[in-house]
Amino acid sequence: MSVHRALLLLGDIVGYTTFMRFHRINLAHSQDITARLLESMVDAVPSLRLVEVEGDAVFLYAPHEEIAARPASETALDLALRMHQAFHAKQQWMVERNMCSCEACKKVGTLRVKFVAHLGEVATQTIRDRTKLVGIDVIAAHRMLKNAVPVEEYVLMSDSVYERCDPWVQERSLRIDQELEGLGRMTSHFVVLHEIALEPLLLERATALERLRETLGVIARCFPRVVGLRTFRAPGRTDVAVMRESTR
Repeated sequence: MSVHRALLLLGDIVGYTTFMRFHRINLAHSQDITARLLESMVDAVPSLRLVEVEGDAVFLYAPHEEIAARPASETALDLALRMHQAFHAKQQWMVERNMCSCEACKKVGTLRVKFVAHLGEVATQTIRDRTKLVGIDVIAAHRMLKNAVPVEEYVLMSDSVYERCDPWVQERSLRIDQELEGLGRMTSHFVVLHEIALEPLLLERATALERLRETLGVIARCFPRVVGLRTFRAPGRTDVAVMRESTR
């Protein structure tokens, strides 16, 4: 086990609980949709390492010395902005192509995403090529997800991240004090994403064939779970390899 300073970044889908209906077809399709949205965010930031997919969230990190050695475009905020852009591009791509009429597929466009960024001390454990992070700062980053930020899409930064932001980011940020369960009071800062979001990616207009292919693809991938041939995966133990396999 080694201890080092690291950037911790969590991307959490907003509206997931409502989206995940307990109807077998809706549940299967919502899992497929969520997996693809999460994968799009992971792919958008290859400089970060995926620690875990936690149901409706991705947990990524990078040792601080790696981030410090990279260009200015690799700050926590820039990474979150790229993930936000990728999330909405994939969301829009599916909305325009998926013709399935189940509640999950119809509500894809209502999903939003929020981010938490924290810089702190972590310990890493590797078991069978799987890296796990532990430590108080890992707990703190996760506890930050439960907050009173009054908007759906935002980047919430701890003081350690906020202090390293450009002045223009600090000027747009709002302070929030929150009580983290078991850890005490913590000061953080959030910036509203729609005010600083990257330009949406331009997508090609969907053809009738693409819409048919996407719709049939969702139905085919989810069919084993709909009919009970495959069980629903428990949140929190899915890695990117499994996620990619399930969405092919």
